[in-house]
Amino acid sequence: MKYCIRCFYHEQHPLNIIFNEDGLCSGCVIHEEKNKIDWDKKLIKLKRIIKPYKDSKRSINNCIVPISGGRDSYFIVDFVKNTLGLNPLLVNYNIQYNSDVGIRNLSYLKTQLGCPNLTLTVSPKKVKEITKETMKNISSIYWHCIAGQTVFPVQTACRFRIPLIIWGFHQGLEQVGMFSHENEVEMTRKYRKEHDLMGYEAEDILENSKLTFEDISQFIYPSDSSISDVGVRGIYLNNYIRWDTKAQQEKMINKYGHETSDLKRTFDRYSNVDCHHYSGLHDYIKHLKHGYSLVTDHATRELRLNRLSRKEGISLINKYSDIYPNDMDLFIKWLGISNQEFQNFLEKSRNKNLWTKKNSKWVLKYPIDSFKIKDSIEKKNALKVLENLKYDSGKKKKSLEKKESYNLYGRGWEN
Repeated sequence: MKYCIRCFYHEQHPLNIIFNEDGLCSGCVIHEEKNKIDWDKKLIKLKRIIKPYKDSKRSINNCIVPISGGRDSYFIVDFVKNTLGLNPLLVNYNIQYNSDVGIRNLSYLKTQLGCPNLTLTVSPKKVKEITKETMKNISSIYWHCIAGQTVFPVQTACRFRIPLIIWGFHQGLEQVGMFSHENEVEMTRKYRKEHDLMGYEAEDILENSKLTFEDISQFIYPSDSSISDVGVRGIYLNNYIRWDTKAQQEKMINKYGHETSDLKRTFDRYSNVDCHHYSGLHDYIKHLKHGYSLVTDHATRELRLNRLSRKEGISLINKYSDIYPNDMDLFIKWLGISNQEFQNFLEKSRNKNLWTKKNSKWVLKYPIDSFKIKDSIEKKNALKVLENLKYDSGKKKKSLEKKESYNLYGRGWEN
């Protein structure tokens, strides 16, 4: 197994990472563009791109911004409204695995920034049936969340004839350097299917399933003719501004009181706090399938941004990767299956090419600390670290939520 000589990604990353002759991964190579690009010029170009939409005759909303109660939503909306001067319609797919922190963050966002919002809540019964199908076919409990979050904004753009969608960052670019920042790639049906949806479109669910077209209609991407008719385009902000999730979220914590939360399987307290399972059970399944976890994503990001050494990153990965998720019972109860059924699903999800048994215990065949690099490279990586990694910002409020159930709907919040 080949690992990058700098970060913590290996050659079997699902987004198709590649390595140069020195052993540096494409993600690290493309990340270095951030230190060479003239971001002031990029921002000027972005403002030039959005000017026709800003100057359009639309009197209400001139763009769409997808949001959630986690990740970078506050920063994106704040930037779009207060830096670009656009009037966004906020669009939110209800993932249904909502945490109380996520519900509050979403409510704060809608009330404090004063933007109109549309939320799609699919019938929980349909979502459960769809989830059973995606568990069976692609070993995913989270497919409906990704599918809904990536298609509802596009459906809304077509329905209300609002052609501009503004997304935060392109995952393929940020993680594995799938594109250059200079390519300024935009959201496409092809990328969504092949990478976001793991090659599994909504229509594929109908094969060998009792579900109907009506059941999955809210997850189907609009036709090419519908998109062309409106002129829908989805741009990513990380092509035009130097993307730093941690720094951006800390600004939003100070400006709007964005809430943070301790997460079970990673040190990052800022991202994905809206979902009971993203950083827990979903991440554990990712670990079984791909041999790395969300903590690897976070450690890689922080190392590339010069806040973490390779040695510290490996220590964090070893600390969090094998933690057993504590949200499993909640999911099993919601889905209505037995514990044994779910354990069988987990074992079916395990990639035997990456795992082996030692003393009756499953262990990775190729753990990150088994990949040795030269001392000179280790020292070079360590010398780049600018500051110690801290995630102390933000106040964690005591949860009032009953942990045996999800918070399906929230209410408005005002300071």
